[in-house]
Parts: sequence; C-alpha cells; structure tokens
Amino acid sequence: MKSKMLPVVAFAVLLGAFFLESSCGSGPGNANCPVCGTNQNGSFGIIDVMIVPEHNTNGEPGGPFNIFDISWVDPTNRLYSVSDRIGLDVPIFSTLTNIAIFAVGGDNSVAEAGNNFSVCLDVAKGTSETVTIPPITTAQGNFTRFGCKTGAFTLPGFFGPNGHFGGWMGAQCCASRANSLNPLAGPNGLEVSADGNFMFVGSGSASMDVFDLRPFLKNNTVPPVVIATIPTGSSPDYDGPNGIALCNASANGRAFSDPTCGDLRGDELATTGGIVTFPQDGSSRFLVTIINGDPGLPFVTIIDATSIVNGTGNCLPVNSGAPYSPGGPNTTFPQNLATCILGQIYYDGAPANNVNVTVDDGNNGARDPNAGFNCPDPSLQFADFTPVPSGASGRGVGIDGADVPCHHGGFIPAFGSTEIAPAGLGGMAFNPNNGHFLLTNGNASSDITLGTVDDIDPIGNGHGPVVVNVFQIPDCMPTGISMGPGTDALVGCADHDGRAFAPSTVIINSVTGAILTTINNVGFVDETWFNPGDQTYFLAARDMPTGPVLGVIDARTRQWLQNVPTNGNAHSVAADPINNHVFVPLPSGSANCQSAQQDGCVGVYARD
Repeated sequence: MKSKMLPVVAFAVLLGAFFLESSCGSGPGNANCPVCGTNQNGSFGIIDVMIVPEHNTNGEPGGPFNIFDISWVDPTNRLYSVSDRIGLDVPIFSTLTNIAIFAVGGDNSVAEAGNNFSVCLDVAKGTSETVTIPPITTAQGNFTRFGCKTGAFTLPGFFGPNGHFGGWMGAQCCASRANSLNPLAGPNGLEVSADGNFMFVGSGSASMDVFDLRPFLKNNTVPPVVIATIPTGSSPDYDGPNGIALCNASANGRAFSDPTCGDLRGDELATTGGIVTFPQDGSSRFLVTIINGDPGLPFVTIIDATSIVNGTGNCLPVNSGAPYSPGGPNTTFPQNLATCILGQIYYDGAPANNVNVTVDDGNNGARDPNAGFNCPDPSLQFADFTPVPSGASGRGVGIDGADVPCHHGGFIPAFGSTEIAPAGLGGMAFNPNNGHFLLTNGNASSDITLGTVDDIDPIGNGHGPVVVNVFQIPDCMPTGISMGPGTDALVGCADHDGRAFAPSTVIINSVTGAILTTINNVGFVDETWFNPGDQTYFLAARDMPTGPVLGVIDARTRQWLQNVPTNGNAHSVAADPINNHVFVPLPSGSANCQSAQQDGCVGVYARD
C-alpha cells in the first residue's frame, strides 16, 4: 500500500506548490474573471490536483482515469471519494492534503492488484448460529462474482467461497455511449453517511453494496468491511456461459432487450444521511433510494437500512442460508429476495397508480395474477417468451409470504397519463423539509421537452412508497438535483437524446415544485452539488456548447457567478464545506492535470 502511494504523495506535493503559486480562475469573456456574475468574492480556479491511484496511459492494467461516476465529500472525516470504473474501486482522498490514502475494492481491483479487497461480514443469527452474506445469482441460474463470494459460491476460476467481496465490473466494453456499456457499469452512485461511518455504492449487478468504514477510519491501511449487498433486481449475467455478449449486441438498436441484461445497474442513490424521524408516522429510519435500469422500464427502490447502520441486521434474503436469487423458470435457485426493501416504483406508464393498495397490479388488493397489470413490471423475455423476473417487490415475496409494496410513476394531469422514463431516471436528494425524496426524470411523457422532478413519500399511507407530486420542468432534461438553503432545490438540466435545449438551470421550491428562477448561463449538466460552507451550488456541465465547465451559482441570491473551464467528460463534482475546496474528476488530456494529463486526475478548485 505505502510503496504505491508514496510516489503519488511526492508528485501531488510538487503539483500543489505549482498551482498555489500560479493558478487563477477565468470566466467567459473576461480573462481573469474578477467578479464574473458578480458577488465580489473572487473567482474560482484550480489550485491543486489529486493523482488517482493506479492509472497510466498504456491501458494495462487499468488505463487513464477516463470513466468515473458519482463523487462525494465526507466532511466529518475530511475525505473525498469517487467511483472509479477503470480502477474498479472507490479511491479515498484526504481533503486536507489532497492525497489518495486508500482505494476500496474487491478481489478484481486494479489498484493494489486486489490486495485491498474487503471481507464480507459473518453475521450473527440468534445466540449461537452465524451466517455469511450470501452471493448473488442471476435469472439464468449463474453466480456473479460481483457480490460476496461466500457460502455456495462456485464460479470457476475465482477461487470459490473465499469470503471476499468480488468487486465491481468497471466500464463494460464495447458498445454504445463512448465505448462503454454504461447501463452495465459500476461502481456508480456513491454516498457516505453523515457520521462518516458507512459507504453506500450502487453496483452494475442491479444491487447496492454497504461498507462499514470504521475499521479503515481507525487504521487507513485496513480495508472497510462489507456489511450488506442488496439486490434490487435481476443482475446481468456477467459470468454465465455467454457472459454479457448478447446484452452488448442488443445495446445497439434493441434497447438492452436481451435477457442477459437483467435489470441493468443499480445507479444513482440518495440517503437520509442519518436516522431521521419521519413526520408521516413518527418512525425513525435510515433510508436509501436507488434507481435501476437506464432504458426499458426503470424503477426506483426504497431501502430501509436502519438495522444495517444500527448493527442489528444486514438485509439478508428471506432464506438467509441460500443465495440471493430472482427466481424464475430458468434457474434452480428459488426466488430469494432481500428483506429490507421498503418498496419499489416502476416507471412503465401503467394506466393507474392506486396508492391505497400495497401492490398496485390493478386488482385493488386482490390476489388474482391474471387481472390488471404487472407490478413489478418485467421488461425482458426469455426465448420462450416467459418474462425475466424483475425487481425485488410484489405479492408474497417478503418474510412469511408478506407482500412488498410496488407502485407506478406519478400521474401527469396535462397528459392524462402515468409517467414513463425512456431516457432513464436521474439524480435524487432527500428533502428534510417534509421527509420526502426528490427524483429527476428526464423524459416523463410523450413530449420530450418536458422533464419532471418527482416528490416521493417513502413512508406513504401504510401501503409503501408512492409518488405524491410530479413537478413539471419544461424545456429541461432534469439530471442532477441538490437541496439548497431553506426549501430551495437546484435542478441541473441536460440536453435530451436527439434534441438540444438552450443551456439552463432551474431552482425550485422543493415542497411545492414552484419554479423560483431559471438561469441560462450554464446548463447541459450531469451532476450538481450544494456547498453549505459558502452557500454555493456547483454544476458539472460537461456538454456546454462552448466546452465543459464547472458552473458556480450563489445559492443565497440564486445568481450565476462563473463558469470555470474543465475538460472532456468532467461530469462529477463535490465540495468540502470546511475549506470550501471543490473536487472535479478530470479525464486524460486535461491541461489542468499538468504532467499527469495523460492519466487524468481530480482537480481541486477554490476561490482565488
């Protein structure tokens, strides 16, 4: 560990000294951008770079730091993390020294050659029996290495049940979306709990992994422990006889329609941050929401992680001694779903959304599988036209045969229909003002110029999570969303597949959905961040017509301040609220990375 990190430390120190002496931000039309938009606080510029462990220009192992996803700052422990799909890990950096100190990974991690693998926790059951976190199987009846390699895990060539976390699949290659099969990739969504103790990561195996960071926080050479792997749907069949070759082929023009695609990746997520008392029913819970499926019929899953963070449970499947399994006609593993699923919401355009039943399949609570419509709603079929199992909710799938809530997207009065999401679902944020989650939907109806922000009540009225409001955002493909001061929420807008809008960013009232202001100086955004330290929004605007930028907006005045040039696929951003440094992953080719430009880096930005 140290032998590989020390060169990084030395290089980062040299670069840091260079940037502190020479960097100054710039803005469009003004070389030094002394005030830009203006609030007289100085302009942002790059002051340092962080070198990402184990990246190089040659491609083996690893390659340039070009494909990454969500990043996150833990202000409690002053740590920055980013989902690295080339390194197959989540590197962690100090926001005090701007140096990489660890990379969370599995047996297949590129950084540290897999020696940084996390161990899957042995779980106490009762007073004497212990069980292990089970591995994940697919609808084709095959184990996948991308979970815990425990119990009956027998995938050839991967050392059998060694008790390790297998790792992440990285950027599956080669198909659409810039030579990376994005809907099968991982790691993806990332968040650390407010106390800094737990990390939640979305995985390409239609699941979410939960890490206990406390062993690492005590000794940063010790990997964190995997305390839960939670399938939210059917995993792609990565390790089956055909792998994902058939899924790859179906990505080109057939919308990931092959059954080996499963429910695609577990992607963006949001948590309550800590245990929250919900005004809906007075319960105290730690909740996580995560989305699945870019094309097809995407859905959002609400997970009750209270027992996980309290150390009293690990979201084991209904039969804790057997692997997680979606079941179905093409596997010998019986259906065995996670037990902490609070509910799921499918964006399938269903003709009704009855929030007064637990499973909204059109039967008004009756158990007649031949009537109504599906919930969960499978989007794939096997060769014999039987459906590929989807989701982790429905009738009789819970403990002792209990129903697990399943509903459909919200109703849009202007169109007289329930939402669809052919462009996939986007970012999420927890709204502490009412105990709801906000979820962006880039294409909610047949009108591709209309996006929405959905207001999801995770508790509901006794029948599970439901969409209670649909906030319409015209001429915008909503992507990232961040809670700001008070009831404000910033919505980042991208262009739509096949149609480019004018650059725009929208700030709404997070409770009523009222549009408070529209800012046209920055748009074409993927991810956003609110920094309470200096009351500033940051936008990773990778697709601006004039080139990628880091957008800066004053959250107090709702005024645009500056666009700072970045590069390439710079679509992720996070900030430390204590020193107000802003972190933006920069792919290879960025002059900002200086002599590391061919490898990529993480840029550190601050006010001049």
